[in-house]
Amino acid sequence: MGRLRSATRTAPGRLRLAAVGLVVLVLGLGALTGWQATARTDAADQVVTHSQPLSQNAAEIYRSLADADTTAAAGFLLAGNEPREVRQRYQDDLANAAQLLSQAAARSTGSPLAQTLVSRLNQQLPVYSGLVETARADDRQGLPLGAAYLRHASEMMQTQLLPAAQQLSDAEVARMDQDYGDAEATPWAAYVFGVLTLVALVWLQLVLFRRTNRVFNFGLLGATAAVLATLVWLTAGVLAANSSLDDSLAHGATPLKALNLARVDSLQARTAENLNLVARGSTTAYADQWTASVKADTTALADAQKLAPGDAAARIKAARDQFTLWTKKHDAAGAKNDNGDYQGALDATVGTGGDSTQPVYQSLDQDLADAVKVEQADFLSAAKDGRDATGAVTVGVGVLALLGAAAGLTGLGRRLAEYR
Repeated sequence: MGRLRSATRTAPGRLRLAAVGLVVLVLGLGALTGWQATARTDAADQVVTHSQPLSQNAAEIYRSLADADTTAAAGFLLAGNEPREVRQRYQDDLANAAQLLSQAAARSTGSPLAQTLVSRLNQQLPVYSGLVETARADDRQGLPLGAAYLRHASEMMQTQLLPAAQQLSDAEVARMDQDYGDAEATPWAAYVFGVLTLVALVWLQLVLFRRTNRVFNFGLLGATAAVLATLVWLTAGVLAANSSLDDSLAHGATPLKALNLARVDSLQARTAENLNLVARGSTTAYADQWTASVKADTTALADAQKLAPGDAAARIKAARDQFTLWTKKHDAAGAKNDNGDYQGALDATVGTGGDSTQPVYQSLDQDLADAVKVEQADFLSAAKDGRDATGAVTVGVGVLALLGAAAGLTGLGRRLAEYR
């Protein structure tokens, strides 16, 4: 402390201390700015590589499970006439759900809730598939228990598996929202530290001007320019990143949420349509479920089209047209069933003819799947731009900090040389 006090009593000593303080401030600013830029880049990378894909995978798990339930009911209705492609679709749905659950288990290590839900789904899925196989076997033997087993399997799907899948989807969406918030956080610490560094540089130049009557110290001017460039570069990177991330949210993540909801509502309506025939008039629950699902899907499809980017909106418009045609054909099939023509209603629901709702539903489902691909691509493109926008800031501010420190030392070094 004595040496420090003695150093401050002489002009050269004070200049040396100023040089040390200047280097600490400029290099500290570079380190702090680089750290905050890296944190934003890492959060944006989490959105691109983890949270959004996981949230979409969770939605796809839900869709695969719901589609498996729908397809199982269709296959049961067709019994011995079940086409190979219907059976294959059911098996593909289960395999896809199992694969996505495996991926979710591997990538959701930071979320205890997600791990619990994935474990629950992995335990319940074989039980569900076992019930479906029992229903198929009983039906092929002409045993009436087949329909009861299928309804029990569907009830398990609706009350246990799908709610767990929805919870998983909600958890992953919340995680994605948090990552978006981290990726768009304002680097206030860097701005505050940068302003303090500028104030220190301006104060130092004013002191030198008063004591030397020299207007400019080009070294300190260079350091000031480097600090200003650091703040400008950081701001430009932040604004560019936020713009791209907002775009990825508006034209990718948000429309995908609405589109996934529309797909789920369509599947629920199709499941109710098929199970109503399986029930053979023993309950009105499935007819009521159809009505509720159609009402919900009408709203969901409209919202999905409103939020969708251009190419996806065209696909959803086509799906809405198919949805309208589907409801008309469903009403025609229902009229046959009400008039006692069960076989006619069956053919008009799961058959392949022109009057059947089956090809119309498949076309609707394909249009929505195509729209998902478009919106997913839009999301990835914009989100990657948002991630990369701050990636170059880290390197740039590091170089500027070194140049600023060197310039400041050079400027003060010339003043020190005058005392030799």
